[in-house]
Amino acid sequence: MTETADQKAKVQSRSNRRVVAGCLGALAVMGGVTAASPTLYRIFCQVTGYGGTTQRAEKASDTVLDRGMTVRLDANVAHGLNWKFEPVVPKVDVKIGETGLAFFRATNLSDKPIKGTAAFNVAPETMGLYFSKIECFCFKEQTLQPGQSVDMPVTFFIDPKMVEDRDTAPLSNVTLSYVFYPSDRSTAEAPKGQAEGAKSGGG
Repeated sequence: MTETADQKAKVQSRSNRRVVAGCLGALAVMGGVTAASPTLYRIFCQVTGYGGTTQRAEKASDTVLDRGMTVRLDANVAHGLNWKFEPVVPKVDVKIGETGLAFFRATNLSDKPIKGTAAFNVAPETMGLYFSKIECFCFKEQTLQPGQSVDMPVTFFIDPKMVEDRDTAPLSNVTLSYVFYPSDRSTAEAPKGQAEGAKSGGG
């Protein structure tokens, strides 16, 4: 029996609807993955130390090795944040597994309150898996009043497991770096004529 034009049209219409539904479903899945990807990426970096992402520890290390490490401190300010940001000292010497304490000083150079958020990593990147922070100013947003200067601490240790990893075992130096970004760009732009934020590096 030969299909009529109406039958062919109905079949084609059903086929088109299935294709459209499939495409919409795929877009929905892709949208969900895209929305979740920043969180998944952060979790991935945290677990693997990828890109020099440090770890977060609830308590200090139970083991301290009789071997020293030098932690160099580096501080930077992103464009649009009218702060000065620098390490109080350029480096800290600790034993592997020992709890260390370092301070970074931030100063609001503007005439208004400004909020900032710090991003961080360590170098070499392979040390990200073994550099653990117990407390850090980078865990939450910071607000500085006009002209205010504060010393912000970070408490950390280097996991003794680093000596069991052939990529990190030979290392004796690690650099801990921060970049402060404005949390609210509408109120954090530097005044006209101001240089692109204050920048400083330590170590």
